[in-house]
Amino acid sequence: VAKLFADSSTIALTSFISPYLADRKIARDLHAPAGRDGSDDSIPFIEVYVEIPVEVAEKRDPKGLYKKARAGLIRDFTGVSAPYEEPESPEVRIRTDQLSVEESVAKIIEYLESQGLLERGAEEKAC
Repeated sequence: VAKLFADSSTIALTSFISPYLADRKIARDLHAPAGRDGSDDSIPFIEVYVEIPVEVAEKRDPKGLYKKARAGLIRDFTGVSAPYEEPESPEVRIRTDQLSVEESVAKIIEYLESQGLLERGAEEKAC
């Protein structure tokens, strides 16, 4: 669905817990040039790694899901009983335990501006 938005020149932000490198590669590859001869333009794919130590995520967990996972009530819970493969080279890395929401947004906007995907001054409009 995000690719359909991008095809129409609309920025699409999606949020997923995507624990496997292979799955994220599939999403990235969907944005590569479609033509066999490279004639179709690629659609920018920007991976934003929202990084947080699992201990901090557990403290912020309003639903108590980490506690349930540690008690064995939830199976295959990412970061507890299932693996998480850290992104190898995300375009943007956000540490939510070190940055405020406003600082995180500013970092993403700065990247988009630096790549010519967003015109300068967009941060004031977004925040």
